[in-house]
Amino acid sequence: MEYLSGLSGLYIYEETAVTLGKFDGLHRGHQKLIKRTMGYQRQGYKSTVFTLDFGRKEMLLTGEERREILEKKGVSYLIDCPFLPEVASMEPEDFIQSVLVDKLHAKKIVVGEDFHFGHNRKGDARLLKELEHIYEYEAEIVRKEKEGDREISSTYIREEIAKGNMEAAGRLLGYPYFVSGEVLHGRHIGSRLLVPTTNLVPTTRKLLPPNGVYISRTLVNGREYGGITNIGYKPTVGEKFRGVETYMFDFDEDLYGCDITVQLLKFLRPEKKFDSIDLLREQMKQDIGVGRSFFHV
Repeated sequence: MEYLSGLSGLYIYEETAVTLGKFDGLHRGHQKLIKRTMGYQRQGYKSTVFTLDFGRKEMLLTGEERREILEKKGVSYLIDCPFLPEVASMEPEDFIQSVLVDKLHAKKIVVGEDFHFGHNRKGDARLLKELEHIYEYEAEIVRKEKEGDREISSTYIREEIAKGNMEAAGRLLGYPYFVSGEVLHGRHIGSRLLVPTTNLVPTTRKLLPPNGVYISRTLVNGREYGGITNIGYKPTVGEKFRGVETYMFDFDEDLYGCDITVQLLKFLRPEKKFDSIDLLREQMKQDIGVGRSFFHV
């Protein structure tokens, strides 16, 4: 997959099938758009995902996580376009002509029925259909994906994550919500508690669920390990940063410096300050027991 950023110097020589949107989370609705777009590869068009980045602080997926997922799916081009003034002020038809047609050679354009673009969001799916014969492309408008009676959206997913409802978030996304990053050296408190753990400090742009303990699955070099994860400040021992600390069942390898992915599967309990390390150790044993039961190990 080729990665491109912004409009400056943007140019794709091949004819493309393009889907556009925020793609925050790559949830089931987004996956539907991408699948339709990639289907046009059989007709010789290069699949292209064009993301509009509004600079939101807390993202369901970081830019790097999104890139990795799309690369695994086999997308030909990913274009990250910051929502800068020159983009925000562009008239909808100018965007179609100068970006989609002239720069991307778009022959197929796939968007959701609620897609808006251009100055004051005046462009929409209907305009794309109206202009398709003028600019010699075909626009495909895809209906929203639903969970029950409600449309799947990033807002809906954020609501569930804010409640710690990781099962619902996973259903809406189509995959378990996860945190990824490099394993860092901590204070080795877990080792002193006889439960060695891995420590991640996610970027501040990654949305985290409420502080607490979660049943988790950790992916390491293509392998999967059940475990439990604490998100928060570990008040019993007084950390100053919000971290992601994971204990993996039956795992004792050194992962410092390695990149791992921690999937958050189920909320167990809120983060709590204990009166002593011994009480914390006993609670961790209980948490581990619940986690092992979840995985039947």
